[in-house]
Amino acid sequence: MTSQALIRPAWTPVTIAVMVGGFFVWWPLGLAMLAYILWGERLEGFKRDVNTSTDKFMCNMRRAGFKQPFRQEATGNVAFDDWRDAELRRLDEERRRLNEAAAEFEAYARELRRAKDQEEFDRFMRDRKGRESRRDEGGPIVDGQPA
Repeated sequence: MTSQALIRPAWTPVTIAVMVGGFFVWWPLGLAMLAYILWGERLEGFKRDVNTSTDKFMCNMRRAGFKQPFRQEATGNVAFDDWRDAELRRLDEERRRLNEAAAEFEAYARELRRAKDQEEFDRFMRDRKGRESRRDEGGPIVDGQPA
């Protein structure tokens, strides 16, 4: 998760107490806490996917000529309306750039994790080959060294 949460989605004494208390107060609260404990770590990815989907949907709706549902109507002041439209376009562009930067960073972090995993695996295989070659040379291996 990228943000700090007061109660982390894990089996800790606090989360279990909140869940049990929720069941005592009103059973849907306990059930909601149980769901949070089980699937809370996936919540951040779910929110990101929903935001991306709704952004794409609204962009397609604007291109098709549909009116935005919560958009304010013209105020009658042409200069202000033009300025507001330009600012909204600028903010949409900024949001798009931020979403692209976030996606690039996620890909970068995923590649770093893959490279680290590969390095650890290669080190394990080297160490394993080294142990096997020492074993093949003869003699028992004591504390990782041939006797």
